[in-house]
Amino acid sequence: MFCLLPDFYTSSFRRSIENSMVLGNPQRLGRDDWLKAALRLCETGIDNVKVAPLAEQLGVTTGSFYWHFKNRRELLEALLEYWEHEMTDVAIEAARHFEGSPSDRILDLMEGVMTGKLARYDLPIWQWAQYDTRASRVFNRVLKKRFSFAAWMFSQAGFSKEQAEVRGRMMVIYMMGESTLIPESLARRKELIKLKHSILTAPV
Repeated sequence: MFCLLPDFYTSSFRRSIENSMVLGNPQRLGRDDWLKAALRLCETGIDNVKVAPLAEQLGVTTGSFYWHFKNRRELLEALLEYWEHEMTDVAIEAARHFEGSPSDRILDLMEGVMTGKLARYDLPIWQWAQYDTRASRVFNRVLKKRFSFAAWMFSQAGFSKEQAEVRGRMMVIYMMGESTLIPESLARRKELIKLKHSILTAPV
């Protein structure tokens, strides 16, 4: 999904649009800038993720949007892909290559997710998934990825398949729920992470 302006635009006209679409900012916004802004805006509800409010938030004209996306629907589809990759795939890949004990890997992932607020968008995405087929499909796929990887981490820590699946599931649900429903200071959150990690990794 690259530049989707109609073919009849000449290259010089494209450059003219590109040069004029940023207001007060000499650097042209990239596609990821729009996706990050859309993700932030979706915290107030996916219905609020619209072109004009996004452009205003970013301080650009709406022409910038159409340089990267054909329409709002394409933005929403890209938003789901971005959320899945940045908030799940990247964290999983980093944890998979963690150099340390299996128990420390679990703690490192928990700290990364909680202090990095990687689950902060889970609730609005879940709400969106309740009435949108595409969002539902992506949300369920992400949940499956998280459960599967969490189970793998606990199995690497020496737990049986059943124990690994249950503990992994509890860890994922804890991080998703507490991140979105319980506002706390970063210091308190870190304190609770260590305590909950010790409980989740305690011997049977």
